[in-house]
Amino acid sequence: MRLPKIDPFVFGLAAAVALAALWPEPGRSGGFLHWNWVTTYGVCAVFFLYGLTLAPERMRQGLTRWQAHVTVALTTFGVFPLLVLAGEALAPDLLPRAAEIGFFYVAALPSTVSSSVAMVSLARGDVPVAIFNATLSSLIGVFITPLLMTWYLQAGGSHVPLLPTILKVVLLVLLPIVLGQVARIWLAGWAKRQAKLIKLADRAVILAIVYGAFCDSVSEGVWQRNDPIVVAEIAVGAIVLFWLVFGVTTLAGRLLKMSPEERIAVQFCGSKKSLAAGVPLAPVIFAGRPDIGVIILPIMLFHFLQLLTVSFIATHYARRDTPAAAEPASAKP
Repeated sequence: MRLPKIDPFVFGLAAAVALAALWPEPGRSGGFLHWNWVTTYGVCAVFFLYGLTLAPERMRQGLTRWQAHVTVALTTFGVFPLLVLAGEALAPDLLPRAAEIGFFYVAALPSTVSSSVAMVSLARGDVPVAIFNATLSSLIGVFITPLLMTWYLQAGGSHVPLLPTILKVVLLVLLPIVLGQVARIWLAGWAKRQAKLIKLADRAVILAIVYGAFCDSVSEGVWQRNDPIVVAEIAVGAIVLFWLVFGVTTLAGRLLKMSPEERIAVQFCGSKKSLAAGVPLAPVIFAGRPDIGVIILPIMLFHFLQLLTVSFIATHYARRDTPAAAEPASAKP
């Protein structure tokens, strides 16, 4: 079997973490490079570019497939959090508190956009449904993710001021998206021609935010207080969480008698989470926390593992001769 190609961005994430471990001083908050300014303005830049490249007209083709849309939304913002809460109840204190927060953060995040659409296309699934759901999920996530995290942190005994958090989300996230949409009036053609350059800039900012987050954690000695095996435990947890949700979306597609193509779109969009949204939102929601590097580690590992796993599944689906029912390879005799 041909192995899927690993996105170079994954190696960039690993390099950012390694650089933070070796040389944290420039990137920590208050360091001589004032990296926290890079993070703040970088968040605005990421979401401005998202607004600039968001084409509402692409969603219209999948607008009427309401069963698929409801299933993906409920899975993304309902099933995911419930499974994480159930895991915490069944295995309390298995992970450090920061890692538990990180897993719920994964659960609260929206679905991916570009990779979901690409994988659905590769798997010969319903691309319009994937475009609609992935885009809608990202827009909803701007509001739901901070609200879910505020509820979760307050329920866990942490004081999180809701109004200042919402205000930061509006100023650093929502406003740049709106400005990006307005800028499309003049820059839509340019953005389409420069798609590769915009993607590169977007990823560069995300890597800068990851570097800053891990610099703060290293400088505060967070990693010295945690067993290295925690990374392996988070990876295992990410794999289990992905397959549980993938199973739920598979079952939902069967019960609702969706077409095979729709089911593929629901499986992929409903089981994936967005690193591109998770990393920029983290400094807004977890501002001032020295353990932010541990908090974002679950979404970084989940991102890598979901790409690897979904690549194999999409390749398997693409080889089918007829539009047979979409099922995981392991579920077939």
